[in-house]
Amino acid sequence: MTRPKILLVNLDPTATLGEELRSILKPSFKLEEVRFWRELEDDSALADCGKELAQVIQRSRPSVILVVQSSDRLKQTRQVFHSIRQEVLTAPLVVVVEDSDLNEMFAWVRQLAADFLTKPLKEIDVLPRVWRLLEQCSQSEVAEVRLKEQLGMRQLVGESEAFLREIEKIPVVAKCDASILITGETGTGKELCARAIHYFSPRAHEPFLPVNCGAIPGELVENELFGHESGAFTGAKRAQPGLIQEANGGTLFLDEIDSLPLMAQVKLLRFLQEKEYRPLGTTKIRKADLRIIAATNANCEKAVREGKLRQDLFYRLGVIQVTLPALREREDDIPLLANHFLTKYASEFSKRVTSFSPDAIRKMINYDWPGNVRELEHVIMSAVVLSEQLRICSANIAISGADASPRPESFQQAKERMVEKFEKTYIKGLLLSNHCNISRAARAAQKDRRAFWELIRKHHISVESLKTNPS
Repeated sequence: MTRPKILLVNLDPTATLGEELRSILKPSFKLEEVRFWRELEDDSALADCGKELAQVIQRSRPSVILVVQSSDRLKQTRQVFHSIRQEVLTAPLVVVVEDSDLNEMFAWVRQLAADFLTKPLKEIDVLPRVWRLLEQCSQSEVAEVRLKEQLGMRQLVGESEAFLREIEKIPVVAKCDASILITGETGTGKELCARAIHYFSPRAHEPFLPVNCGAIPGELVENELFGHESGAFTGAKRAQPGLIQEANGGTLFLDEIDSLPLMAQVKLLRFLQEKEYRPLGTTKIRKADLRIIAATNANCEKAVREGKLRQDLFYRLGVIQVTLPALREREDDIPLLANHFLTKYASEFSKRVTSFSPDAIRKMINYDWPGNVRELEHVIMSAVVLSEQLRICSANIAISGADASPRPESFQQAKERMVEKFEKTYIKGLLLSNHCNISRAARAAQKDRRAFWELIRKHHISVESLKTNPS
């Protein structure tokens, strides 16, 4: 039997990780190693490295690619691999670093990587992960893997702190089987989030079954969930499995969970506790092994107080909670999302649209987006379809309330915005005047060095960028 081929791409000349991986992988796999030890200081260097890597990958045709790199170059190397993703990256990618910036690692996992490894590297940890990826990505499953990528983390676009704080929970909570409750306004991406959890979990090869509880008539809910036996009621000529049986082994996503009738909530709670259920028309208890992810756009505490949602079910479902912020709370992500949808629909409809005018971006940022990301997606799709130019202008952005006038800003919001602007400008000025020496800048500000460093992180100020580009 031919041994699978592993491509080891070593981008870090200072680390011993390449040697450690070689000794672990060589006995079990056909191993090819390439080394790219060069500076990636500008766009041309990144592009050259991307071209060389693309050629190596196309020639090697590996089953899995492991990339060894230093933590301070994660962003640059992510750009390299992102540039060649569409052309040659059909094999799963594993990032290997000595230690990592968690934010950057999650960016890798959301956009490119199937897994990541950090020191210490142990055979008992590395080999099972590689074999799992090989099993998932056999030739017969490539189309399925690509579909999962489209439906998983790569559709969760955004860089705002409020958004990332919730999304970064996904790879962690996906590994366990605890119930999850996803809350957020309509259109914030709750089902996308649930799919990402499923596809990151050990249940990824089993069904993901989404159900809108509000769309099921109240008298049919129990039948839909638990199924029935032949003769259970008039017209039940044959047995019918319920959603729980159909999702067995995988994930059942229950949207608008607060719409379930109270009796159905009682039975669902029993299933969550015991993993047992009873179809209509039988006394026989059945078992099912599946994960339940619930979602709602309602205020759960208010729904409990009003008697629409059982308190015990709320606590049982909400072992882990993910709260997706409204689009108006992450307005910095609007241009990012708009460009994501522009690329998607320009390709889908074979349109030559490439960008937005500044006025169009301003119009989108000033709008309140009551329908959140879903509404933004529909607006961009319409603009792409109707546009005959390379650039989408403000007039192409068909927003309800044509003027899309700016949202009124409260005193507190205005104050917070001005304070944030002052802090960022003040900290940058201090760093520049102290030659980017954090300790000296902290003393000048009469703040503790750690507190000053937290302010730098809060405002996403890159000290290295200031050193090289003080403007």
